[in-house]
Amino acid sequence: EVQLQASGGGLVQSGWSLRLSCAASGFTFSNDAMTWVRQGPGMEREFIADGRHRYADSVAGRFDFLRDNVPNTAYLQMNKLKSEDTAVDYCNGNIWTPAEGSIDYSGQGTEVTVSS
Repeated sequence: EVQLQASGGGLVQSGWSLRLSCAASGFTFSNDAMTWVRQGPGMEREFIADGRHRYADSVAGRFDFLRDNVPNTAYLQMNKLKSEDTAVDYCNGNIWTPAEGSIDYSGQGTEVTVSS
């Protein structure tokens, strides 16, 4: 079973930093297949960053998608946090197979609250 779990959220003040972690199991995801998304209060889910280092305009220059030697783990380094970054953040993984095509997996999110 493919599972992804985001963690590391919390309550911080504006200008502070947080590092979110994403642990995947059941499949080994390449950088290209991993994405961070978020859903703010009353808003639709939106793209933040992916393993190709593409970023939403709202976070470019402040957030960084990271991988290290820990297998199947990705991170989102969030710097200079703003109140508008308040959201539940999720990590997604994409798997493509000839039989089923492209399938996105999304696990439990982690809540980030930024106080101004």
